[in-house]
Amino acid sequence: EVQLVESGGGLVQAGGSLRLSCSASGFSFHEQARSLGWFRRAPGKEREALSTITTATGITYYADSVKGRFTISSDNNRNTVYLQINGLKSEDTGVYYCAVALHTILAWSSSYEYNYWGQGTQVTVSS
Repeated sequence: EVQLVESGGGLVQAGGSLRLSCSASGFSFHEQARSLGWFRRAPGKEREALSTITTATGITYYADSVKGRFTISSDNNRNTVYLQINGLKSEDTGVYYCAVALHTILAWSSSYEYNYWGQGTQVTVSS
């Protein structure tokens, strides 16, 4: 059974940093065609794709809105993916979700590509 568990969220001041973690089980990051993505649902907004990493190759994708502030990485031996967020802004407030695509993705930012989702972790940025 595939499970994704996010952690690392919390209340942080604007300008600060956070590292979110997503621990995965039920598959291996060493397998081919495994992509882990981070999404965010801000209050009153649609869920948006932030970043994805294909774990076997290390190829990464970023939304234009987060390039330069967000960094995705994976520890394939720990089956964990991370999202480092620097320079937090109030608009970064929301629930952050981890998701996995167990196939070769064609459109990394489309939520329909992802087979399983975590429960999310809340990030609140105070100004």
